[in-house]
Amino acid sequence: MPALPIEDLPEKEKLKMEVEQLRKEVKLQRQQVSKCSEEIKNYIEERSGEDPLVKGIPEDKNPFKEKGSCVIS
Repeated sequence: MPALPIEDLPEKEKLKMEVEQLRKEVKLQRQQVSKCSEEIKNYIEERSGEDPLVKGIPEDKNPFKEKGSCVIS
């Protein structure tokens, strides 16, 4: 049986789903944004040396390098 879009559910079902979601969210451990952002920054900086988007991919290991060129004359 396919799932109904939320808009098609009765109001009572929508409210039940909202209460369930709020119960899940209230159990989450909260942290200050300033602390989390510092941890994320440190994580990124520690791994930037191995990130191919930052340092690039060596030509010999690049599976997407151009194998040849096309000349139209």
